[in-house]
Amino acid sequence: MVCSESHSGAGTPMQLKAPSVGRDVAHHAMAASDSTLLEARDAPLRNYITSLTPTADGNLEITLQRWENNNCVEKKVLAEKTENSRNFKINFMAVNEVTLLQTDYDKFLFLCMKSTAAPNQSTMCQYLARSEEADNEVMNEFFRVVLTVPVDSRMLMGWHRLPEPCPV
Repeated sequence: MVCSESHSGAGTPMQLKAPSVGRDVAHHAMAASDSTLLEARDAPLRNYITSLTPTADGNLEITLQRWENNNCVEKKVLAEKTENSRNFKINFMAVNEVTLLQTDYDKFLFLCMKSTAAPNQSTMCQYLARSEEADNEVMNEFFRVVLTVPVDSRMLMGWHRLPEPCPV
């Protein structure tokens, strides 16, 4: 399981096809439009994606893990395709949109989960990779890409490197 107990602070538009990311996904960074969205281990946007699997009809099945009631639990969520190949509709907790920001289809994926409902619009982005070792060049690219994500300028961007997974 990849639910995390603690944390430490710390592109360009393109047509993307839905990637298939295996269960061996490693989480290297999270960023949020408001640092409080990641502080509590059971925060609504603190979701650890473990796989993304395209469905036959173009949707995206997302498997994620998160803390609920002091337990690390796995959830499967269906993200429905939209006219924009990078955006998917989702109905999970506070999240109603998933955006694929950038990927090389083999090594890494940057994506954001968003709550677009007013007045508490918020965004959480993740850098996911197939390798346990973070690639510094890809990490720097993640930070550059996330800075292009539109967020309310009054919000503080929080950078979070993810530590050891939680034992289950």
